[in-house]
Amino acid sequence: MSVVTLLLLTVVATAIVWKGSELLDEASQRLALHYGLPAVVQGAVIVAIGSSFPEVTSVVLGVLLHGTFDLGVGTIVGSAIFNILVIPAVSAIGRSPLAVNRAVVYKEAQFYMLSIAVLLLTFSFGVIYNSSGSIGSSVIGRPLALIPLAVYGLYLFIQYQDISDYEPPISEESIEIRREWLRLVGGLVLIVVGVEGLIRAALGFGDIFGSPEFIWGLIIVAAGTSLPDAIMSVRAAARGAGEVSLSNVLGSNTFDLLVALPVGVLLVGTTTVNYDLAVPMMGVLTLATIVLFTIMRIKLQITRREAQFLLGCYGLFVAWVAVETLGYINTLPGV
Repeated sequence: MSVVTLLLLTVVATAIVWKGSELLDEASQRLALHYGLPAVVQGAVIVAIGSSFPEVTSVVLGVLLHGTFDLGVGTIVGSAIFNILVIPAVSAIGRSPLAVNRAVVYKEAQFYMLSIAVLLLTFSFGVIYNSSGSIGSSVIGRPLALIPLAVYGLYLFIQYQDISDYEPPISEESIEIRREWLRLVGGLVLIVVGVEGLIRAALGFGDIFGSPEFIWGLIIVAAGTSLPDAIMSVRAAARGAGEVSLSNVLGSNTFDLLVALPVGVLLVGTTTVNYDLAVPMMGVLTLATIVLFTIMRIKLQITRREAQFLLGCYGLFVAWVAVETLGYINTLPGV
């Protein structure tokens, strides 16, 4: 396919993901209200898992239909960077300043930073115990995939402890549960279709420019699959629920890092990750997380100026990857 065709496919696929995201957002809000969940848990677990479905889909479809795992890794890391730098910024610009409570800063943000370290440790174990002899590769099998999954189990346990004594407010809104579950499933189906289109576009760009699938997953698929997180977070911020907006971002990233990638490994049994590319990008993700964490902690809010700074950081990241892909610089091995 030509570049124009691939660009058109990207736009159409993104629109499909967008529509699926809207259905997912509306249904998850009503279901969370019906089941009486606290705002932080609503954002960090229910909404986050639903909005992370595109990333999980990118890993599963990439492995099962296209035989690539690097594209899924690039999508997860790129989506995490997008979520950290762009979504809080856009949410804060729409409602400045965006208030942050201590539960988000001291629990969600810190556990998310732990999830980055756990995934990087898992990749490192894959290099240390790599018996294939391939330099710069991390071989991940099912036993190693259980490490991040176990840590996510701990995350769910902590969330459960937080709501064990919670008394939900009484809602007077009439909710048709079956209808909302059907809307949620419909949204998920649309997202699967849209993500498949994004994957095909990313693979096409990789063939045309002769660059690794990881890079196009990092930018094309990651931005498209991050739409559910962006939509839900911006809408939550507009409602004045800053804690839902930011806990959704952090909870979604935690789910992506600790669950989405291990699911792909469990499906195929053993896979190889381009360690030389993954680690620098994990470093960028760590730096982006530190920047956001610092901004949130200073005054427990994100101002418009700070939001513009976060957007500028993401712009620099995209520019760096673009220049690297076009071959003007060589700071990433294998690109």
